[in-house]
Amino acid sequence: MRIDKFTWAVRIFKTRTIASKACQKGKVKLNEKGVKPSRAISVGDVITVRKGPVLFTFKVKELLKNRVGAKLVEHYIENITSENELEKLELIRLSYKQNRSKGLGRPTKKDRREIAGFLPDNDDDRWDWDDWDFETL
Repeated sequence: MRIDKFTWAVRIFKTRTIASKACQKGKVKLNEKGVKPSRAISVGDVITVRKGPVLFTFKVKELLKNRVGAKLVEHYIENITSENELEKLELIRLSYKQNRSKGLGRPTKKDRREIAGFLPDNDDDRWDWDDWDFETL
């Protein structure tokens, strides 16, 4: 089975195209060697995938013919990623949640209402440029 098809079938990558491009960019390795998307794999091979700063490692237990559901993935691969890499992933998740300050991103409904409080009540008055005093601005 091709490595790009296998990594897609066991849900390491969302689409087969993404899996193929990752192989071409050198983000996927088979037994610690770079591979092309068409490289054949066998049972017992070790697949290393770099996703962002984390290096995931999987051991092939069994080959399959079609894409499988998320619950069945554990029958085909074994996650042998080191604890150090998993800690790195957890730190990234925690830092993302803690660093996001209130007010960043899209305004909430409450923010929108507060902004609307500064505008005139009548929509027609909002764009009446004659009433604005540009000298004092």
